[in-house]
Amino acid sequence: MTPRYYVGVDVGTGSARAALVQEGGQLIVQAAEPITTWRYESDSRLYEQSAKQIWGAIATCIRKVVQDAHVAPEQVHGLGFDATCSLVVTDAQGKPISVTPPAERDANPDTDVSERNVILWADHRAEDEARDINATKHKVLDYVGGTMSLEMEMPKTLWLKWHLDAATFDRCRFFDLPDYLTCRATGTPARSNCSLVCKCGYIPPGVAGSELGWQPDFLEQIGLGSLAGVDNDFVALGGVPGKNGLVLTAGMPVGSGLSEQAASELGLLPHTPVASALIDAYAGWVGTVAAGSDETPCTNATLQDSGTRLVAIAGTSTCYCVQSADGIRVDGVWGPYKNAVFPNLWMNEGGQSSTGQLIDYVLETHPAYSALKADAKSTNRSIYDLLQDSLEKQMQALNLPVTSPASFVYLVKHMHMYPDFYGNRSPLADTSLRGMISGLTLDRSRNDLARRYVLTLEAIALQTRHIVDEMNRAGHKIDAIYLSGGGQARNLVYAQLIADACNIRVQVPSEASESVVTGSAILGQLAAEITSECRGADRVTEPVLGSQQDAQTLGEKYAERLWQIMARSTKPGHIVEPTNDGGKIQTLLAAKYKVRLPILTQIFHECIDLQRRWAREIDTALA
Repeated sequence: MTPRYYVGVDVGTGSARAALVQEGGQLIVQAAEPITTWRYESDSRLYEQSAKQIWGAIATCIRKVVQDAHVAPEQVHGLGFDATCSLVVTDAQGKPISVTPPAERDANPDTDVSERNVILWADHRAEDEARDINATKHKVLDYVGGTMSLEMEMPKTLWLKWHLDAATFDRCRFFDLPDYLTCRATGTPARSNCSLVCKCGYIPPGVAGSELGWQPDFLEQIGLGSLAGVDNDFVALGGVPGKNGLVLTAGMPVGSGLSEQAASELGLLPHTPVASALIDAYAGWVGTVAAGSDETPCTNATLQDSGTRLVAIAGTSTCYCVQSADGIRVDGVWGPYKNAVFPNLWMNEGGQSSTGQLIDYVLETHPAYSALKADAKSTNRSIYDLLQDSLEKQMQALNLPVTSPASFVYLVKHMHMYPDFYGNRSPLADTSLRGMISGLTLDRSRNDLARRYVLTLEAIALQTRHIVDEMNRAGHKIDAIYLSGGGQARNLVYAQLIADACNIRVQVPSEASESVVTGSAILGQLAAEITSECRGADRVTEPVLGSQQDAQTLGEKYAERLWQIMARSTKPGHIVEPTNDGGKIQTLLAAKYKVRLPILTQIFHECIDLQRRWAREIDTALA
């Protein structure tokens, strides 16, 4: 039987990746291309990219993986996308509209910024707009954890309203990046439930009295009433489902697959099925949550089991995704999001901003980093291996036993870090918070760098506990954390610290860096199977879904099929249990997490209270 292949595309913060995945989940080959992010010295909040460059990087990657695998285009039966939740702005013809602030254009008149039409997820220009939106207390906020983040699309869109001239703003079409990619691929402006409910202030019809999905009174209240359009058709946002728009759950086939133009650019056949996309964290969830374990193979995991498994997708930032049958509101945690992946099920998403960036920052700003990096290069070892060597030697010198990878916390027992160097995403939703470190010395050695590295991982693990505690307190029943994503997911010190800090089983994936792109390929396989079974052919020239009702019916019909594909395509992982040392490490971490002042409170909360009190005192003095 001729093998069937699917392409998964993942657009991350700094690069685009494509992977060719054989049916059953075997990744054959993958390729990556860098993506430029433009920054501005005058305003560190700004992060911009180009949709044209992103698409070009995707095309290069797809052509390369198909060529390197010696696979014919007709053997590729489906294509799935995931991407960061970045805002893409075009006109009605798909041409880019620049998002660069007028002040930056004026300051750099010789620089062409016309194709910088993507506001990256990490862009924090819309802080004032987010504050104004949150002051409305509209019911939309009930479905984003009570507070809308400035990283979401509505604050950024509102920023553009105030900073573009009116004529230009009225020409704009707004896309979350995953939806832009499926539109670019198919010519069909269908939107994904994932992007709309998670990032765009969309409440699915039938939830909390929502009729259109979009909330006209909310948009009017925040100053975006013009987006409703003259016919109340919301065309700039993708339209109204059942009227002039189509909103799809994950993996539903978009249009009639690849357009002639896109197929030519990607080196694939026209009408190859394209799946409704996901935000990258949710693709990581799809590529992780159904996995069994090497130690206790679980061949009968069900969709209901996903409700006890929190997936931590670790990369530049860390997202924590969990599904439930009921919409559980967790203050400071995004959601509950109905239909974000599976129809009629809900997702919550916690998050830590810039965890990967924080680790890099702590390492790269230390005086010992340059020598560490040089030694790693000369010995052909990673910097993390060399840091591990340093930590082990320090433990040996102090006669401290290494009972688990978390044992290194004894070296930093009198040091403390609060990790929100870039503001808090969950569970406090406070972008004003900043990082704190206690216990610093004048030590410039590699040993000190290694200790600060462990301290950073410990701080991230303790904040993970904070998020898990709040989720379970609200009604979730999380009994395991499944790591997914990049290098952090393969870091056994990090995994063990989370297991001990949260007193919970942690699962480390066997191939961490592949989970997100595999998740997208899984969506492509589902779109291909739906196309073939519903239309009797692998590629069709007419849209598979003729209406919003079709989309709902087929989404529900194929929900179990999606889970089955996930279970077959996801490799088992390795279980990390809390350290078995009589509870000593857990006692130390619990002491760092909680302290008696005169009452029991959390150290993280004490750091937060101190920051806020100090800020008030300084502001009062200056006033």
